[in-house]
Amino acid sequence: MDMLECASWIGLAQSLFAAILIITKEKISISDRVLTIFLFLMAVLFLSTATYIRIFSGTLLTASFLLFNPSIYIYVRTLTNDKFKLKPILLLHLLPFVLFEALAFVKYTPFNPIEFFAQGPDYLYRMLFATVNLLSWIVYIPLSIIIVHRYRMALKGEISNIEKNENLTWLLFITIFYVIFCFTIPIAGLTEIFSGSFLNITEAINTAILLLLLYIISFYGLRQRELTKLFNPQAVTVANRPYKGSVLNDEQRKAIKEKIVDYFEKKRPYLDPALSMDSLSSALKIPKYQLTEVLNRELGQNFFQWVNRHRVEAVKKMLSAESLPYSIDALGYECGFSSKSSFYSFFKSETGLTPTQYRKNALNFKSRTS
Repeated sequence: MDMLECASWIGLAQSLFAAILIITKEKISISDRVLTIFLFLMAVLFLSTATYIRIFSGTLLTASFLLFNPSIYIYVRTLTNDKFKLKPILLLHLLPFVLFEALAFVKYTPFNPIEFFAQGPDYLYRMLFATVNLLSWIVYIPLSIIIVHRYRMALKGEISNIEKNENLTWLLFITIFYVIFCFTIPIAGLTEIFSGSFLNITEAINTAILLLLLYIISFYGLRQRELTKLFNPQAVTVANRPYKGSVLNDEQRKAIKEKIVDYFEKKRPYLDPALSMDSLSSALKIPKYQLTEVLNRELGQNFFQWVNRHRVEAVKKMLSAESLPYSIDALGYECGFSSKSSFYSFFKSETGLTPTQYRKNALNFKSRTS
């Protein structure tokens, strides 16, 4: 058994194992179902690859990208869009994968970069295969990156505490890493073409990276919980674009700004870890889109920054006191942060110091000036 066949059997086992773990979760979301389907199809893909190697002593043209690309796109949409529903029409996204996977058993076209562009009976089939794969990359991957990026930006305009698995950093990393990987495949193929010998480099890289991605997706997909569903394709980049259609004039914006500032100074809503744009809008009786506009145009911050900077200022006051009523970690919770990691991360990004370092500097300054 060669290394490629061995890797394919490992991929088969891992895909099935991860799919079973996810489908047996106590609470299964739509995104979990999509991920489970993807993993089962990956198992089929690895099984067919191992079968090709065993029967033909090599691999055939298979459609791994035609499975991965639309699956990532659909998974991203299920995570970020509360209007998303699983409908039979979504199967059309997987039609190219099913078609070319079936044709692989009919055409028996070997995967050989050296002969890929050579004239022959399968030339048109190979060109069609390459074209469909290229279109799949061009369409699905940029769309996936855009959706994740917009969701991450929108999140900062809606909630004040963002946990690690809520901002989809892992999924953004995987998608960008996958883009880089997609560029290595043609490069590896060209290397084999110019070398004039089929070294199996391309297939080895493809299988190795797919295995790595499979493990990462299985690990994080199993841990991923349902997100705050706030995706709005028309208004998520509000912090980064001009307000061309604003109905607020300068006087109205300044009045809303005063209300926000006054409310935060007197009521200190930032001490509530669950503070959101919805709750702020309800308390001030001002529509969310107006609050967002004023925060960005008049205060130069999104909701997440505005709230957490107030929390940091509250922590700094406590850290500057002679004695602490709580431990430093507890101060973060007391001032509205929902976790130690988010507290330390935002505090350091704002001050350049850890809370412990800030307290030490504050006390040293007091001792020198007293």
